[in-house]
Amino acid sequence: MARADNPVVEAAGHLLASFKRPAKLLIAISGGSDSTGLLVALATLCATGRYPHITLSACTVDHDLRAGSSEEALAVGALCDRYGIAHAIRRWEGAKPATGLQAAARAMRYDLLVDAAREGGADAIVAAHTLDDQHETVAMRAARAQQGVGLSGMADGVLLNGAVWLLRPFLRVGRAAIRDFLAERDEGWIDDPSNHNPRFERVRLRAEGDAAPLLPAGEGRSLLAARAAAFLADNARAEGAHFVLAVSAVETVLSDSAAWRGLLLLAATAGGRVHTLEARSAGHLRSFLASGTLSRLTAGRVVFDRRRDGLYLYREERGIAPLVLAAGEAGAWDGRYHVRNRTERTVVVCACGAAAGALHGPALRAARTAPCLKFEDGGAVAAGHAAVTPVIAPYAHFLPRFDLPVAHALADVLGCARFPPPPNE
Repeated sequence: MARADNPVVEAAGHLLASFKRPAKLLIAISGGSDSTGLLVALATLCATGRYPHITLSACTVDHDLRAGSSEEALAVGALCDRYGIAHAIRRWEGAKPATGLQAAARAMRYDLLVDAAREGGADAIVAAHTLDDQHETVAMRAARAQQGVGLSGMADGVLLNGAVWLLRPFLRVGRAAIRDFLAERDEGWIDDPSNHNPRFERVRLRAEGDAAPLLPAGEGRSLLAARAAAFLADNARAEGAHFVLAVSAVETVLSDSAAWRGLLLLAATAGGRVHTLEARSAGHLRSFLASGTLSRLTAGRVVFDRRRDGLYLYREERGIAPLVLAAGEAGAWDGRYHVRNRTERTVVVCACGAAAGALHGPALRAARTAPCLKFEDGGAVAAGHAAVTPVIAPYAHFLPRFDLPVAHALADVLGCARFPPPPNE
């Protein structure tokens, strides 16, 4: 029996107690010390019978990046079997990218975990990111100085692909405490050699040993999100294929960091981009707005159209690639819309272009970038034969818990469904 005053056990118990309804939890386990400690702690606590409403399962993602990874996944399965936990393995098939390997591996890992969670009916995925990981993340984000929002580090919960929440109960637990916990139970773990490869940024930072200041649980980020949400609710609206910001709000974005954050997220949504404007482009936008000029500026695939009655935002006409959907298929078009083909024929999604209709000004230019659905022979797809829903690109795949207020505000502006809350709220 693990001691109740152990920080590992305490963190695991806090997670289990946070669920007020029956829940199925999928533990993401690689076999390393952190995820092994998470599984052992959760399994040990559930074995006491104090959490009968919790069901545990586990999943290992085999990235197939080095020899022996398949055998390691099987060894993790044996560990899960000893603790009576159902275990699944998901493998990253196919060619791997020559550059950006860690980012691609992380994205694939999350996609495969979401698939496993959906298949198993899990209410949440549980991952073992630790206090050490948090410090490294803060250091990396501080080095990039991304619009002043990075120093909050990782959130304790993240909505993946708009579908399944990933929870991180160990963000206040150090790796040394987890390894001590495992040693007390005579449990070993697998050491991943990539954790010592200086090719990767996180490994280099770990070797340097310097940590950036850590803000408490993302409180600053949460406050910024709440204020940005209020700004958008009061000042932004969607009209057809474009957004409009009230005249009075333009001055506000230049003096209020939360309003500026709201504008950048609105622009990312208009452009179908995961990330907000880079620092240089954001600086050009700020200068343009401060000048008071009634003109247009294009940045981040978005046209910022300053007029007497407000600031209009819409997708620029360049670089909009078509999307081909076979019968019954679905996909994301231009990062702005999710389209499902409900017909028995292939459908092509492209920009309306010159067929936008008898509009004028910003409305016309925006309408030219709206989705147009046709069959391969050029025939129009009748209404109801396809489902087209807006996508909030900055949060479509990765929504930190502390950004929920502003994500909901963007959904309200677009008139689409809000994101699901964490299952333990």
